[in-house]
Amino acid sequence: MTIGVLFVCTGNICRSPMAEGVFRSMARQAGIDSAFTIDSAGTYEGHAGEAPSLPAIKAAARRGYDISGLRARPVVAADIARFDHVLAMDRGHLAELRRLAPRGFAVRPRLFTTGDVADPYGGTARDYERALDVIEAGCRDLLATLTPEAKAKIA
Repeated sequence: MTIGVLFVCTGNICRSPMAEGVFRSMARQAGIDSAFTIDSAGTYEGHAGEAPSLPAIKAAARRGYDISGLRARPVVAADIARFDHVLAMDRGHLAELRRLAPRGFAVRPRLFTTGDVADPYGGTARDYERALDVIEAGCRDLLATLTPEAKAKIA
């Protein structure tokens, strides 16, 4: 069994795919990526099947993360039961995830960071950089928290 980590934003074309790419890269660099199932999804179905936004791809690439192969998908109730860590990028996503959660799983979704990760969609390159700053810090914290469990799984 792996540790399931799901990042959720609105359309799954900016924040959550950037978080997926960052966390996947950090776990790989730590040598513990095999302990994880990492994915991302959105609360809005309108971008299903689309690649992340070009500004998100470019911002991530500038920092060494390749998210170009990811494709947007909507979050479904079964995701909340399947993933151990269901991480909302903002309070609106958190409310939607808790509404969608199967009975007994409404407490599983939580905020990714202590505050909202601002949505850079439609903004400037600097907005994407600021979002990535928050995402990288959140991923570092998450990885530090999950590393002991991950190492136990691959031992």
